[in-house]
Amino acid sequence: MRKLFTILSIFISIGLLHAQPLPKVQKGTIERIEKLSSKFVDARNVDVWLPEGYSAKKKYAVLYMHDGQMLFDSTTTWNKKSWDVDKTVSRLIEEGKLQDFIVVGVWNGDKSRHADYFPQKPFESLDAAQKEAVLNSARNNAVSIFGNYKIQSDGYLKFLVQELKPLIDKKYATKKDAAHTFIAGSSMGGLISMYAICEYPTIFGGAACLSTHWPGIFITNNNPIPDAFVAYMKNHLPNPKNHKIYFDYGDKTLDAMYPPLQKKVDELMTEKGFTDKSWMTKFFPGQDHSENSWKDRFEIPLQFLLGK
Repeated sequence: MRKLFTILSIFISIGLLHAQPLPKVQKGTIERIEKLSSKFVDARNVDVWLPEGYSAKKKYAVLYMHDGQMLFDSTTTWNKKSWDVDKTVSRLIEEGKLQDFIVVGVWNGDKSRHADYFPQKPFESLDAAQKEAVLNSARNNAVSIFGNYKIQSDGYLKFLVQELKPLIDKKYATKKDAAHTFIAGSSMGGLISMYAICEYPTIFGGAACLSTHWPGIFITNNNPIPDAFVAYMKNHLPNPKNHKIYFDYGDKTLDAMYPPLQKKVDELMTEKGFTDKSWMTKFFPGQDHSENSWKDRFEIPLQFLLGK
């Protein structure tokens, strides 16, 4: 009886995974790649947003975005907030401010999210004691950040570059070159976007990193991670002549940790030759660490990276 109950529970869980509704959008259409499997990370949904009038006879730039389940419809998200990406993008395209592009919303792996998004090579540069402290770190509620997952962002990026991008380029009418391929996210999604353009500068021509979670964990005192990120970027930032990077931050809730850390990054960007043509950092006093804040200012990185 117990075995039967377990089997039934498994099938119910699988059914629930596949029963998740498509987000509703006001403009354009959503197509879902259901539970896309990977050699590198756990399977996950991918929601592809196509603008009004999408045509296979045209070619479109591509914006890859992390935390894909949070992008379009607040009625389907865990916190009832979303970026409302379709509304912002459609408005700006209609106003003639953006080139034509599609959005590929890559769902996070839930329990593997922190392990997927934490830049791996900076972590590997830490000494053994520092690594152990990072892996054992927890949130304020004592819940482990990484769970039972090892940091696997190199694998996550291989999933994006080696598996997902070829699939998107085959299925949709895309411009495949780096000049028309962009990546974006917030918080840990901001970190992995920075890491992606550093690791794959021939794939991604621009990155938008909103409320970038430079602490990596949830403390700043005696935390070696921000300096490890800066040291990594010093040796791996892409060429500012043909890449664009956007950063921003607020000063409320979790964003209150970021101002002094972003300042160090900004100093490095100047040192590495980035100018206002290739780099932007914006500070938003009073804004917090939430989809509502990112929604309010998303048009700025969109126009910086994908403007006409």
